[in-house]
Amino acid sequence: MNVLLSIDWNPSPILFQLGPVAIRYYSLMFVVAFLLGIFIEKKLYKNDKVSVELVDSLFIYTVIATLLGARLGDVFFYSWGYYKDHLLEILLPVKFNPFQFTGFRGLASHGAAIGIVIAMFLYKKYKLPEKSILWILDRVVIPVAIGGSFVRIGNLMNSEIVGKYTGTDFGFIFHRHYDEVLKAFDTAPRYPTQIYEALSYSLVFVILWFIYWKTDKRIKEGYLFGVFMVLLWSVRFIIEFFKIAQLEERQQWSLNTGQWLSIPMILVGFYFIFRKRKAFS
Repeated sequence: MNVLLSIDWNPSPILFQLGPVAIRYYSLMFVVAFLLGIFIEKKLYKNDKVSVELVDSLFIYTVIATLLGARLGDVFFYSWGYYKDHLLEILLPVKFNPFQFTGFRGLASHGAAIGIVIAMFLYKKYKLPEKSILWILDRVVIPVAIGGSFVRIGNLMNSEIVGKYTGTDFGFIFHRHYDEVLKAFDTAPRYPTQIYEALSYSLVFVILWFIYWKTDKRIKEGYLFGVFMVLLWSVRFIIEFFKIAQLEERQQWSLNTGQWLSIPMILVGFYFIFRKRKAFS
């Protein structure tokens, strides 16, 4: 094997440990994503002459919606076969048979997206009734895009959501990833799909940032939200071809659950891009 083309990937998922408390890269990336999101959102609110104090409430709504939506999305979209018999484990960070502390594993981005949209309706109703729901979504999706990049970096450090075997000397050898088919830990290169997604989401952020600051499209209700939906879920749809399936469902190049869930998201995005709309201030 050509070591110049493959990378042995075997980092510890723990950044550092203080006694029984372990600080994991994945958790840290979530914190970075949310803190960066607050900074970006305050900049947008200030530019739109809306009180930046409202961003603190927006942060709380978004955090709860992201974690709860992502968790329930994984349960119902990908893992219902297990959780229908273990209902108490859905919102608890443990397994009961045998008892094991697992943390909150299993988060689905489609569930997070649905959760955030629902939360924004509540945020509008109770915190920002003078603005439309699309005004809020147009500004929320900008930091969400870059936040997705940090989450995928956390996945990379956990050696999870890995790609398929490349069949060549190119790729990452995820030594901590257990192949359920071969019943062994990886010894061959896979596509580093976490990096593909992180870079793609960063590009989506740059595009949205440019549209907001350099064009008049930010005053077109729903346009930024539509662009986000089309670009981000198109990226997800394409990269899914290079990932191993989260369910035992894929036959060669057939579509998997993540791709089927992405299609309506993309169509919603096209609707908001091309629909007739009114400008707002």
